Amino acid sequence: MIELPELVAGGLAAGTLSALALGGGLLRSRRQKAALRAEVTELRARLEGTEGAFITEVEHLAARRMPAAAAQLAHPHLKVPGPAGRHTPGTPTGIALEYVLTALREELTAQRTRIDAAAQAGLRGATREIQAALYRLQDALRGLQQRYDDPELAQTLFTLDHENEQSLRRAQVAAVVCGAWVGLAREESHVVDAVTGGLARLSGYHRVQVNNHLEPGTALVSHAVEPVAIIVAELLDNALRHSAPDTAVVVNLEHVHHGVCVTVDDAGLGMTQDERARAQRLVAGSDPILLTDLGDPPRMGLAAIGQLTRQFDLNVDVSSPSPYGGVRAVLRVDTHLLGRIDPGERPPAASAPRSTRERAVREEPVREAAVRTTPVREEAVREEAMREEAVRETPVPEAPAPAVGPDRSEAVAGPPPDRSGTAAEHGRTPAPGREDPGDPAGPGGLPQRRRRTSAAAPDVPQPQPAARRPEEAAAALAALQYGTAAARAPKRANAPGPQRTDDEGGTAG
Repeated sequence: MIELPELVAGGLAAGTLSALALGGGLLRSRRQKAALRAEVTELRARLEGTEGAFITEVEHLAARRMPAAAAQLAHPHLKVPGPAGRHTPGTPTGIALEYVLTALREELTAQRTRIDAAAQAGLRGATREIQAALYRLQDALRGLQQRYDDPELAQTLFTLDHENEQSLRRAQVAAVVCGAWVGLAREESHVVDAVTGGLARLSGYHRVQVNNHLEPGTALVSHAVEPVAIIVAELLDNALRHSAPDTAVVVNLEHVHHGVCVTVDDAGLGMTQDERARAQRLVAGSDPILLTDLGDPPRMGLAAIGQLTRQFDLNVDVSSPSPYGGVRAVLRVDTHLLGRIDPGERPPAASAPRSTRERAVREEPVREAAVRTTPVREEAVREEAMREEAVRETPVPEAPAPAVGPDRSEAVAGPPPDRSGTAAEHGRTPAPGREDPGDPAGPGGLPQRRRRTSAAAPDVPQPQPAARRPEEAAAALAALQYGTAAARAPKRANAPGPQRTDDEGGTAG
């Protein structure tokens, strides 16, 4: 039988063990709760930090990155700032923000293209009406030029016609930038005529020096004439605007392996590297052109060149500096756009510069003929000198000289000298147009002194007269108009006979 003390001791031991077990469980539970509380606190702090960083990124996106991305569409050299946080790129948040920027760029590009297309359509319609009105005005001015021949009125009409031509060029350039056709269909023309036609549309044309080194008859096909004239006019306009008014702009027309090049050199300010790259991008015509990219007010010259180079397969390069310190612009017209015109049947315009090759071809036969006939001329001059010497050495008896007129330069007298060696005795025939000096007797048996003439030479091709310059042609036209006006003007009633009066040369009635 178990004793009471032992039972009590066993109960106490069991209670103690139970208490110890419960205490350990409570302790472990408290520790777990503390760990959970710390973990929750840490997670909450991380969440708050992530939320703050996300808010910061969104604010940075709206305040800086999106405006920069919108401006970059108009100014590609601008850079878009990156995310505000260093660790954001590559994270889901960073990738999502980049998607936002990409969608923004696409939508802005579509909106700009749609708005610009609407603006170009409106401008194209307006320029079409303006061009039609300017063409009608041009026809009216040219009709007045043909109708009236008063010099002052003609000069005024020419000035108005030139101003109208400049306005027409600006309207035509605006229409071309907006995608319209060039507006004119011309027939096949000389390359030099297309260049001078573009030159005539500018206000400072007198500063341009054109050197034509092309073969005579080099021409453009019909559909390339007006585009070439527009491109040359715009290149020359840029050269004239960005160079001093007392400097010249040099234009050279030359043959190259792939066709013909028109080179424009100015002595202006030149361009920086960025400006040259932008200008080359515009004239290349590879990128679509938007009116909003051309500035305010829009500068359409280079943009029009880019449109024409893309449409008509032309090539323009403005990436090289000029040897005069400005910009060198080169227009290349490939062989498939070139043709041939007989310069004898259809010569270039009178105002167009003559080809240096044409002058060389014309002067070469003259030089060869001069070289071939030089010995013949020298022999004839030598024989003439010997005959004149024989006449001077023959003694002449004194005799009264006959009376001569006031315009007679010399008079000689005396019997004819006795000549034993005449040209007939020596078997020589006098030169045509000149009597034999061996028989100098004139009327009355007096010897006549012959005027010395050069011996006739074989037929030699004579050089053709040089082409009349524009100044000479203008002077001739002014003289013709002056004479016509003088013939039409009524004379005063008190004017004596056919003498000139003060009314001659005035305004034609």
